[in-house]
Amino acid sequence: MIEIRELNKHYNRNHVLKDISLDIREPGIYAILGPNGSGKTTLLKSIIGLVIPDNGSINVCGTKVSDTHLYRKEVSYLPQIARFPDNLRVFELIKLIKEIRNTEADESDLLKLFHLEPELKKRLRNLSGGTRQKVNMVLGFLFDTPLVILDEPTVSLDPVALGKFKKIISDKKQQGKIILYTTHIMSLVEEFSDKIILLLDGKIIFKGGLKEILDESGEKSLENAISQLVETNGQKGSIRG
Repeated sequence: MIEIRELNKHYNRNHVLKDISLDIREPGIYAILGPNGSGKTTLLKSIIGLVIPDNGSINVCGTKVSDTHLYRKEVSYLPQIARFPDNLRVFELIKLIKEIRNTEADESDLLKLFHLEPELKKRLRNLSGGTRQKVNMVLGFLFDTPLVILDEPTVSLDPVALGKFKKIISDKKQQGKIILYTTHIMSLVEEFSDKIILLLDGKIIFKGGLKEILDESGEKSLENAISQLVETNGQKGSIRG
């Protein structure tokens, strides 16, 4: 479903992605983890074409990303920070996104799930951060696509909304989707993720399941395992130069 080969991206002198190669073919939930600045968001944006790599290749659903934008119809995306015109009402935003995608979709179940019906006529500027994130959730899960990409999706969610988010991604997994997401909430990763992809300084330093990362690090918790691997690989990088 996703095939990445020797991906590199620079921002001026900052080498953000360094020879990233990655295959994700099986349905499931994949957590992309790493410290701030490790390249997580840049990698996700490269997959959906919002960032143009300096070199390397990305194939999504059998289509080379650099050849066409049409593959994006196979992808649902929720950005870390979604910015929309504040004067839009919630129902207008949903309508606009459906028109841009040129795809029919029924948002009624998602609106009910997040109790957003009373908010439909409110302007985005008048919504709380948590309510705006629920609206973003509706947009992120609105279309039935084989690939779902979520960048820090749980930001500002209250415990009730978080539980509903968990149910959605569990259902998506059962439907045979690939869910790719970033988060700093390790309990979420431990509970749901089938695979962990750990980035450090633009490189993949680990890919595998929860048991594998615990075994490799010799730690008993995911948080400690990640800290140990990041520290070890950071020291190796310093020694190399």
